[in-house]
Amino acid sequence: MNAPLNLNPALIRSDAEALDVANAVAAVFNPGAAERDRERLLPHAELELFSRSGLWSISVPKHLGGAGVSSVTLAKVIARISQADSSLGQIPQNHFYALEVLRLNGSAEQQQRLYAEVLAGQRFGNALAELGTKTALDRTTKLLRDGEHYRIEGRKFYATGALYAQRIPTLAVDDQGVGHLAFVSRHAPGLEIIDDWSGFGQRTTGSGSVVLQQVPVAAGDVLPFQSAFERPTSLGPFAQLLHAAIDTGIARAAYEDTLSFVRSSSRPWIDAGVDKASDDPLTLKAIGRLAIHLHAAEALMERAGEFVDQAQAKPSVESVAAASIAVAEARAISTEASLAASSKLLELAGSRATLAEHNLDRHWRNARTHTLHDPVRWKYHAVGNYYLNDALPPRRGTI
Repeated sequence: MNAPLNLNPALIRSDAEALDVANAVAAVFNPGAAERDRERLLPHAELELFSRSGLWSISVPKHLGGAGVSSVTLAKVIARISQADSSLGQIPQNHFYALEVLRLNGSAEQQQRLYAEVLAGQRFGNALAELGTKTALDRTTKLLRDGEHYRIEGRKFYATGALYAQRIPTLAVDDQGVGHLAFVSRHAPGLEIIDDWSGFGQRTTGSGSVVLQQVPVAAGDVLPFQSAFERPTSLGPFAQLLHAAIDTGIARAAYEDTLSFVRSSSRPWIDAGVDKASDDPLTLKAIGRLAIHLHAAEALMERAGEFVDQAQAKPSVESVAAASIAVAEARAISTEASLAASSKLLELAGSRATLAEHNLDRHWRNARTHTLHDPVRWKYHAVGNYYLNDALPPRRGTI
């Protein structure tokens, strides 16, 4: 299905308005989330509403017509949408990532033109990652000169959001091995988007394949990419912050569903000598632990957003390193909170949680799938090395 262009989306003016709109949109998304996951119903209609709400343009700088919201606010918006439906929370992650690359590396003309497209309702997907390379950072997709412009040849996977987008920001390397980000039109000849994402979680993100066969792209739609990591910029921690927000949203959803289930449960708790789950001391202990972990994840996410805001305002080796570490801390705790909350929900709800009409197991499947995005063990390593040895974390998008 070709993604339509959203005309006349709302224009959000402030951080407070963005949060209010996110709450309203999430309230619409939540009721159908279990069914969409169970049946793998791709959320085309929901994305149209999402786009018309104006939330996809909230990171566009104020001087170019957007709300220019803080990273704290953007993370809260993603967390709130992810609480309602974590696939819908993840779909715009790379859209905002591409907009951050544009802010950091785009020319004034590129910024004005591409941000205007976003303000008009266009969605950006991504074609960044590849399968079969030696490391996750290696790329084989080629950016080839074609007169004054370019062609792109390669194959991508984990292309979250590409299925629903009007432009596909694509990472490709030139003949010198230097990485660039090309904002490819969804309708460019030679571009094929394949809906072959079959993960057991995050089932409707559209994170499948993108095949590019001599795809033409204008020179004006190509931005430097690699340089955003060769100098201190906020790009890496910014990307990871949004991933922390997705996991935090999943944790909140699982926690709220756990409370709802326990409060309404009529299951006899004979071993504890009580008649209802809400009086069981072991259940109360479990809920208490979940609440503490969730509140810690939400607090560290907000704190990390503040560090990212500082790095965006005054980028330096020190501020970017501090932001990366703060975000790594948030990613570590959000991983633990989302897995713990979703697992405890299954434990307390029992086999009923997996019944099709409830589909409460989706929270665990979504958490288990998304938290594998970057190995959390290396985040603990980076944090420990930073505080113990004053070692700065590497500048890349996975810390």
